[in-house]
Amino acid sequence: MTMIANNLQQLRARLQQACTQAGRAPQDVTLLAVSKTFGADAVLEAHAAGQNAFGENYIQEAVEKITALAHLPLQWHCIGPIQSNKTRPVAEHFDWVHTVDRLKIAQRLSEQRPAHLAPLQVCIQVNVDGGPTKSGVAPQDALALARQVAVLPRLQLRGLMCIPEPAPDFVASCAVFARAKALFDAIRAAGLPLDTLSMGMSADLEAAVASGSTLVRVGSAIFGKR
Repeated sequence: MTMIANNLQQLRARLQQACTQAGRAPQDVTLLAVSKTFGADAVLEAHAAGQNAFGENYIQEAVEKITALAHLPLQWHCIGPIQSNKTRPVAEHFDWVHTVDRLKIAQRLSEQRPAHLAPLQVCIQVNVDGGPTKSGVAPQDALALARQVAVLPRLQLRGLMCIPEPAPDFVASCAVFARAKALFDAIRAAGLPLDTLSMGMSADLEAAVASGSTLVRVGSAIFGKR
């Protein structure tokens, strides 16, 4: 068994335990393997170990991997910030985007999504704790942006994503993630059929799962330190 395969096995056990402790079904939480800075060979190893969904932060690096591995049934998620001049390669190559935080970006993604591809699945990134270094729309503005994104023709709004500042312990992490879950529930109650709450990484996935995450983004616990 390779290092990556072993890490995936351990991580899946950890994720299953987190779901059990939270009273949730393991199949309700998707594992996204964050492969940024690792080459196509690492993605191949993870795929051989049963992983099909991969997250990338750096667009040009990701496009090279996506192109090289186009023969495999992989799902690619853009989880990094998107500048206006980089929307076209994102629209043309990715399946998901987690980091929509401005209407302009969403509009460009919709306009540039090729007609032969399925609609681009998108999440609104929310700066849930007001972190000064974090991207994302303010929580009070998330519903308005979600309504605008939901009507764009080549996008399908799926949910919310957040990357809070590191918290000192499990309880503090849960408190921050609970704010994202409350916002997610409020937007659903307003009539938008969200089904994805993308939150939690290697260090805090237990708190995220306990708070209602449906997708955790894990890199170092799978691929090792960068």
